[in-house]
Amino acid sequence: MAHEHKLEIFRGLLKFKSNTSKIWGVLVFLSVVTAIEVALGIAKPTVLTGTNLLGMKLLNWIFIILTLVKAYYIAWDFMHLRDEKSSLRRAIVWTPIFLVAYLVFILLFEADYVYNVYKDGFVKWNF
Repeated sequence: MAHEHKLEIFRGLLKFKSNTSKIWGVLVFLSVVTAIEVALGIAKPTVLTGTNLLGMKLLNWIFIILTLVKAYYIAWDFMHLRDEKSSLRRAIVWTPIFLVAYLVFILLFEADYVYNVYKDGFVKWNF
């Protein structure tokens, strides 16, 4: 009993004729997102590095969001989550999203605490 995979991406926006052409389409999409990340990492626009959002530079937030987009799309397409029931998709996708948000919160909260301890002079900047 062979299972037919959907040959479309972006919720049916792009349709392909074969699995091979679909794999190439996904490769192009992931390559474009990666190229954007690399270009931003090399250029480091001052507008994005000077702007702070929730205690972190806007450029770092863009990197986190683009990485999550790539991870989501890899799971969605290559792990065939789009073919599963919605409850399983939600359990697999939303759990890491909440976990990453929680870990980012912990990272920012602890980093702010360490910065304030060093800034107030309780510990020297000896590294």
